[in-house]
Amino acid sequence: MLLNTVKKAFTFSRRTLLTSSIRHKAAYEGDGRTTVRVINQEQDLGLMVDCYATYGFKLNNGITVLGPIAIFPRTVLSWQVRGSYEVTEEALKFFKILVPKIDLLIIGLETTERKAVDTVFRSARANQVNVEILSTEHACSTFNFLNSEGRSVAAALIPPLSISLNEDDMLHSKLHYGNLYQRDI
Repeated sequence: MLLNTVKKAFTFSRRTLLTSSIRHKAAYEGDGRTTVRVINQEQDLGLMVDCYATYGFKLNNGITVLGPIAIFPRTVLSWQVRGSYEVTEEALKFFKILVPKIDLLIIGLETTERKAVDTVFRSARANQVNVEILSTEHACSTFNFLNSEGRSVAAALIPPLSISLNEDDMLHSKLHYGNLYQRDI
């Protein structure tokens, strides 16, 4: 009787140990530290948009491009439109004739006005181009992400009409310029 009780207890505890170890297995089995990879500082991943302003864009290679741009993984071009009202079928035809063909064109507009977005969408559909139409802010980050993954992607970006700053942005600027002025030459 005692032997049967010990066998049952051992079998129960063994079954519990097996199931509990499987049930609590973690998806991440590293050393416990969180790692971050800043993709726009890696030159081998191609061109990425570091920041944007009302006058243009600054790229991760240090170049500032004025006005609207058409950006690809390794190339940037000036895009000859003045605003979303000039993004027509003719303005998007260039993206249709590219070889190799791009999988997705990300269009960053300076406005979120429904009428402008619909007009741009119809123009892209007429050219049979797969598009994602976003605000310029979101289009920049989407392009950077897809480009870092090695996707065949391009972006057509129009600088925003205005930029709103928050406390984080102002603090970051103060710290950057404070450190800049405190350095010995």
